Amino acid sequence: MRVAFDEADSRRNCKSKRRNTANLNSKKKFNRGAYLNPKVSAARGGRRRAGDEGAARHGVGVAGEEKNATRKNLVFLEDSCHMYDARSAFDEADQTGQESRAVEVAMEQDLDPSHPSSHHLLSAIQAMEPSHCVISHARACGGGSITEQVQQFIWDHCLSTSGDFHVPYLKNFLKKLITQVELDHGYVLDNLYEIYAHYMTSFKDDSLGKRDASGICKRISFLFPEGCSELQSCPHSRVLVFSLQCSLNMLEGDTGCSIWPSSLFLSELILSHPKLFSNKSCFEIGSGVGLVGLCLAHVQASKVILSDGDLSTLANMKSNLELNHLNVEANTPEINKDPNMVKCLYLPWESASESQLQDIKPDVVLGADVIYDPVCLPHLVRVLAILLNQMNTDFCRKHASCKSLSPNTKHENGEHNHEDAIDICDSRIEASYNGDSNSVPKEAPVAYIAYVIRNIETFNCFVSLGEQANLDIVDLTDSLKPLNLLCYMQSYNQASARLLRITCSNMQ
Repeated sequence: MRVAFDEADSRRNCKSKRRNTANLNSKKKFNRGAYLNPKVSAARGGRRRAGDEGAARHGVGVAGEEKNATRKNLVFLEDSCHMYDARSAFDEADQTGQESRAVEVAMEQDLDPSHPSSHHLLSAIQAMEPSHCVISHARACGGGSITEQVQQFIWDHCLSTSGDFHVPYLKNFLKKLITQVELDHGYVLDNLYEIYAHYMTSFKDDSLGKRDASGICKRISFLFPEGCSELQSCPHSRVLVFSLQCSLNMLEGDTGCSIWPSSLFLSELILSHPKLFSNKSCFEIGSGVGLVGLCLAHVQASKVILSDGDLSTLANMKSNLELNHLNVEANTPEINKDPNMVKCLYLPWESASESQLQDIKPDVVLGADVIYDPVCLPHLVRVLAILLNQMNTDFCRKHASCKSLSPNTKHENGEHNHEDAIDICDSRIEASYNGDSNSVPKEAPVAYIAYVIRNIETFNCFVSLGEQANLDIVDLTDSLKPLNLLCYMQSYNQASARLLRITCSNMQ
């Protein structure tokens, strides 16, 4: 503990010495400029020469008068030169003082949290962006440097209210922040030194390490640009924030509790085009932390069903839904009219039965980064084919009566009329589509799959299997673009994600 505080005191003392040295050098420079002004030296030399010449030309009396007159003129000249030199010096000092006062006034003013640059900095810290990304935002707030004003903003809005924030992340961020300010010869706030020293000692506590090892909580902020007020998904503040419990054990295989780029992309898509999902029954495969489900609930999808094939991921997903004030109904696909109700299903692709999938009856199927393992692709394609083809299954089951309306159907007058038979069949189908029953979707189900190509062979394998299963796969990346709602997240590259639209070829 003592070592940490000694290090912090040493940093402050070094910084104080540098500032005092800078002030002393500035004063010396000012004094040298005042006393070594060439105009003052020239005036003094001219006065001596003029006095000697006047005494030589005239007599003693005349010389005395001329000497007095010359003395008066030279005194005036010297005073004028002194006044000019003093005025120049004071002008320089006044300009320096004005700049200093301007800096002081700027330092006294707080950063506006609603300003875009401040929003980006705050959002980056809450999302636990890499330290170099956060420092980049801090420089943007300070006009190129991490000013005391910016440091105070970080302290007020991030550090002093950190609560259960991930301590190792804050410790690493503070270390790099302080280092950058010192390299820029800036002044580091005492509060930052002190809390950094506190983290250096506290993180050694075993209980703190165990608590942080269990996971982290990220706050993902979607920042809507100006002009989006008419968008259904845009809040009045133009900021939508979700809290997500995430895992630190990606290297140990706990990938389902991590936030993947395609999940961010799909979330941006939902919030940018809410009409595609509102009042629709939406089903997500491989839901992970549940971010996509939170966005679906926000745009008022009529039903939201999330699924995953890992029990620990499913448990974390439920916690995230409850953390964001949504009710969770587990392991049941029944319809519930509660708009805040989200269903969670344990659904391993390899063991999901056809009847179980047919009972879901989604209007929209979603998936983020589900094209990753060649071993799982046949099971994924089978699940998609059943979900997207069930309109045809329902049609065959519920409209079998149309088969009786064959070309041999007779009217009461005994005449055959093939066109009338087709019209009757179409009218029955249309009536069922427009009726009160929800058993038949009004439109063919569609799937939106977001992915990042990491292995082209794996992707080509998915496309080949999809074609064999009569799935029509179309790339919509260039035609259906989301808004850039995560502009502060430098670790996320929206352009790296692709969007597929998948339908069943039999339904075209």
